[in-house]
Amino acid sequence: MLFTSIDNDGTGKGFAVEALAKIVSSVKVPVIASGGAGKPEHFLDAVTKGRAHALLAAGLFHYGKLTIPDLKEYLNDNGVRVRK
Repeated sequence: MLFTSIDNDGTGKGFAVEALAKIVSSVKVPVIASGGAGKPEHFLDAVTKGRAHALLAAGLFHYGKLTIPDLKEYLNDNGVRVRK
């Protein structure tokens, strides 16, 4: 299931972590968090606080604010298992 908060999408202020956590706890399928990421900490929050199973982002990668390898390294360094 893909969850995108239209209020957070494109803001760079982070995922809607509280709403994400509620959705994850109420469904029996994996949930992908989308919309709002602006820095590595936002991804970590989506996994640790929002309990997302996967993460989706575009803008910050397209505009060079963050690279995928750097994000993967950050998440791995903070205990989040990522694909290589």
